[in-house]
Amino acid sequence: MPVNPKIKTVSIFHLPENDRAILWDKKIRRWLEKNYPRIKISAQKPDAVIVLGGDGTILEAARKYETQKPIIVGLNLGHVGFLASVREQKNFLKGLASLFEGRYRVTERMMLSASVMRKGKAIFNTNSLNDIVIQSILGILEMEVGVEKQPIQYIRGTGVLVATATGSTAYNLSAHGPIVMPDIKCFIVTELMDHNIPTPSIVIKRDREIYIKILHFRKRGILSLSKTGQPVDVILISDSGKVFPLEEGDEILVRQSPRLIRFAEFEKNYFFRSLQEKFGFK
Repeated sequence: MPVNPKIKTVSIFHLPENDRAILWDKKIRRWLEKNYPRIKISAQKPDAVIVLGGDGTILEAARKYETQKPIIVGLNLGHVGFLASVREQKNFLKGLASLFEGRYRVTERMMLSASVMRKGKAIFNTNSLNDIVIQSILGILEMEVGVEKQPIQYIRGTGVLVATATGSTAYNLSAHGPIVMPDIKCFIVTELMDHNIPTPSIVIKRDREIYIKILHFRKRGILSLSKTGQPVDVILISDSGKVFPLEEGDEILVRQSPRLIRFAEFEKNYFFRSLQEKFGFK
């Protein structure tokens, strides 16, 4: 069998508590040894990362290897698997054969970069593949959202999220935001539970800078961060798992990250097939 010269080293990634992933890890290693003995398995600078799990696990793997730029090959052990390269277990080995023989295409997914500015200084930075969320934990939050220097939304609600196209099928979808094809590089701004007249989600070109100003919220201090004990009322959450407490007057700047995550695709119209399964289209 002709071997794709671009894939010489792979890493196999999964959560340690996932029993099905552990079984598949062993099965794939045996299969590789028998069919593709020249492929090396190593977590150090792999050309491809084989991820066993759901979308959350694929996100975690993408973040872990984002600076090394391998091809992410998601084998879905979750539900629909919007981020997975192969949805059904019966096709896992077939998909990997396509990878090692060069029968795939690579799609590049945009990441976003968010910075919290306080009194003119950046005090927190994070990158996200899916989204960042600014959210009040218990009360109402007043915010101004704009693109560069132009305000586009005033929100008096529980929060706002900025998603990439990849993240359009995650929290953004639950908040009734639009679904965007994952290879389109853009931002989606979606309000959360606005008490004013609802504003539709807005899709923004990737080369623009979005700002979110924290105008006002009632300080309660009922909850606190587990690591520091610091009381919090409003937080920024990124899909990297980072949580940062916000204060009145903070400004969050969201830009396109210079980093791209590469995913393998094996079948045509894969994204639309995933939508078909998710929503039960016939």
